[in-house]
Amino acid sequence: MSTDSVHIASKRSYFAIFALLMVCTYLTWQVAFFDLGVFNTVVALGIAVFKAVLVILFFMHVRHGARITWVVIVGAMFWLALMLTITMSDYLTRGWK
Repeated sequence: MSTDSVHIASKRSYFAIFALLMVCTYLTWQVAFFDLGVFNTVVALGIAVFKAVLVILFFMHVRHGARITWVVIVGAMFWLALMLTITMSDYLTRGWK
């Protein structure tokens, strides 16, 4: 049997993270009403990434997970970044008419 201790998060922390996610959702909605030019997408994606990190760390219990879990998450983020880089390099180098 494993001697690893199990971390149990409190309900208060879950409600705090949920409230923070709701605030970020409200901010995303508010930013949509401002004309920031090309930065509307950048700001919306930045908030979305922040929300995704919160969900991964707290609701998926990665924050107190084993090292192998962190290796898998970092590997997945590496491949996602690689795929986005390849996609954007194709998209940005096309000759548009």
